[in-house]
Amino acid sequence: MFNNKETFKQVFTEQLVSRLGKGLEEAAPEDVYKILGGMIREYVGRQWAAANRTYRDTAQKQVYYFSLEFLIGRLMGNNLLNLGVLDMVRSGLLELGWNLEEIEEQEPDAGLGNGGLGRLAACFLDSLASLSYAGHGCGIRYKYGLFEQKIIDGYQVELPDNWLQRGNVWEERRADKAVEVRFWGHVEIGMQEERTVFHTVDYERVLAVPYDVPVIGYGEGQVNTLRLWSAESATDLSRIRTANQHNSYYKFLEYNRSVESISEFLYPDDSAYEGKLLRLKQQYFLCSAGVQSILRTFDKLGLMYRELPEYVAIHINDTHPTLVIPELMRILVDDKGLGWDEAWDITSRTVSYTNHTLLSEALEKWPAGMVRELLPRVYRIIEEINKRFCSMLLDRYPGDQERISQLAIVESDQIRMANLAIVGSYHVNGVAALHTELLKTQVMKPQYELYPERFSNKTNGITHRRWLMHSNPGLSQLISEGIGTSWITDPVQLIQLQSLKTDSAFQQGIQRIKRSNKERLADYIAHKQGIQINPDSIFDVHVKRLHGYKRQLLNILRVIHAYNEIKDQPGADRVPRTVIFGAKAAPGYYLAKSIIKLINVVADVVNHDSEVNDKLQVLFLENYSVSLAEKIIPAADVSEQISTAGKEASGTGNMKFMMNGALTIGTLDGANVEMFELLGRDNMFLFGLELADVLEYYRTGAYVARERYAQDSRIARVLDQLISSGPFCCHELEFGQILQSLLDHNDEFFVLEDFSSYVATQADIDDVYLNARAWTEKSIINIAHSGHFSSDNTIHRYASDIWDIASVKVSMNR
Repeated sequence: MFNNKETFKQVFTEQLVSRLGKGLEEAAPEDVYKILGGMIREYVGRQWAAANRTYRDTAQKQVYYFSLEFLIGRLMGNNLLNLGVLDMVRSGLLELGWNLEEIEEQEPDAGLGNGGLGRLAACFLDSLASLSYAGHGCGIRYKYGLFEQKIIDGYQVELPDNWLQRGNVWEERRADKAVEVRFWGHVEIGMQEERTVFHTVDYERVLAVPYDVPVIGYGEGQVNTLRLWSAESATDLSRIRTANQHNSYYKFLEYNRSVESISEFLYPDDSAYEGKLLRLKQQYFLCSAGVQSILRTFDKLGLMYRELPEYVAIHINDTHPTLVIPELMRILVDDKGLGWDEAWDITSRTVSYTNHTLLSEALEKWPAGMVRELLPRVYRIIEEINKRFCSMLLDRYPGDQERISQLAIVESDQIRMANLAIVGSYHVNGVAALHTELLKTQVMKPQYELYPERFSNKTNGITHRRWLMHSNPGLSQLISEGIGTSWITDPVQLIQLQSLKTDSAFQQGIQRIKRSNKERLADYIAHKQGIQINPDSIFDVHVKRLHGYKRQLLNILRVIHAYNEIKDQPGADRVPRTVIFGAKAAPGYYLAKSIIKLINVVADVVNHDSEVNDKLQVLFLENYSVSLAEKIIPAADVSEQISTAGKEASGTGNMKFMMNGALTIGTLDGANVEMFELLGRDNMFLFGLELADVLEYYRTGAYVARERYAQDSRIARVLDQLISSGPFCCHELEFGQILQSLLDHNDEFFVLEDFSSYVATQADIDDVYLNARAWTEKSIINIAHSGHFSSDNTIHRYASDIWDIASVKVSMNR
């Protein structure tokens, strides 16, 4: 049906009639989206089945990537691109009276993730399929995403993100592959043929029903699977936890609501006990369902379980799926009858772990009592792992109780998931060179000293198919005209653009495409927010999750300072600048929500001041998402990557902006360090404290934020404007929490310390931007080196260094 345009148009029109009973003249954009999505699903079905059949018949080793987030974005355009039919379908639809971009807008962003963790997982799935590796995703099918963000009177308001309201054209419900997940109950110990056996009784049953989404590889790639688990009620009422059967109907309703909540929300609020319990339930639900499904597939091979690590690689994306380890042990010991030592050998050669954080508060810990009550058998297994591990440590480090305490999995009535992940994995990786070094020398130093051979670095990557080819087709075409098309399957070949960095015609092409992308974004903003922005201004973009260490606060304080400078000298020449923010703050993170309010207050003042708004504009784009990022990133001139040195694990937004020709202003943090090593100081704008400076401040306690306030009149003026009767003061207490964080709590993320350097570097940006040729040359150099950060390269390294898998040739005739 996609062989040629005329056939496509014929099949499309026929399916519109046969499936929806509508002719072309009656169809709405949503109808066109549903029919086109169904056609794609039907088209790839044979390839999908062939891939699964090939993996089974050739006994391929398969990777299962467990992640609580998969921020996959919209799939329509990306799937058409990877199938090689995007241009044909666009042209065919246009002849039928439809614009493909309008049809793509009918697809909601899948509410399966929040930030970089989930977007990395999505990029990895795309690369696994495109490189013909047997690799699948395992996640939860959340009914509601994190939340839909609305900005009302400058404040973030959270609304339900009901992304499944109109269904999901890409998924296939696999009720025949449902498994049972058990909670609560208690453990009974018995003997069976001279071995101790454990039975959990009086448990509560939950059905885990998989919904499979095809992951379509590019070109000669294949179709893998993203399996998303949904929690459903079991029909056996005898397993409902109630002693009063007379109220069984109402107890069933209560049970049913409890079950549905497991896969209802991404990241439920865990500020109270019930929220924590629900998060723990979610994590075990994912791990148990996923491991059971994997072992059911392995059983079909008819092999011994000691061979499992030769055929299965389970990878956990951060600590959220760490319960994979005790759950695999539980099944091997209790259900398969293996001895502890053999089961542990199998488990610890099957599971690998990626660490994503340097923040101690983000290293998960669970109350031991909660785990004991909800997962009684799993808790016993964790206890046993800890007991045996600590026994080994006593032999290794006799008398060193402090070290043993640091390494223990269970300590002070807390289960430390990162420690369990490291002990139960054969490989642990960081996600940027600096991050991995900090894991080894700071955050996980005792673990690294114990298991140095397990640690390696795998710097994050992004898929150039979505973030360049699909989101920036004009630039993609220009690149292919300049250096050929080899970069499409080998993105490192973008380095050939170095030879064109001073080519006048190529530079003009880059400038023309950037201008077009800026106009497109300006049109979107005018439509959505009613604000006209200047495409000739510098588009200065700061879009990412809102957190103190990412320092959106530093940026908006700099904007206030810029406003003050313009007001002081309204006639002075200044390069026009449009500062664009996009971010969601966690609902309970009140400081972050206060920063959003401040950004919007500043935007309102600046954008309505006729003395200023031709030189400076500020926007906060609500409900930041993958699809919005695809509009923003190609239009950006400046990429804000300004986290406190030593806090950002890697970042992937920095790579996306780089690939689209934006220049980075940033600190030497995360993957910015590796960007700097490739680009040099001339092609980035670096500022601020470096890691050694931050660590020295931590060691000596010498940093005093109030001294910066007292010494720098610019800082004092900006901060005073937040609490006095200045233009940005709503009422006296509105931004009190921000002031407290900076002055009373001594500026944890060194915002005031880096202020002066940041302001000076922003002035350097203005100077360079005035020289269009110099700016464009730097932009081309950035694009040329961006192939280094392709997720294809990253996945090749995972495949060879961690998972030990090879690409597979799928047979369609088998």
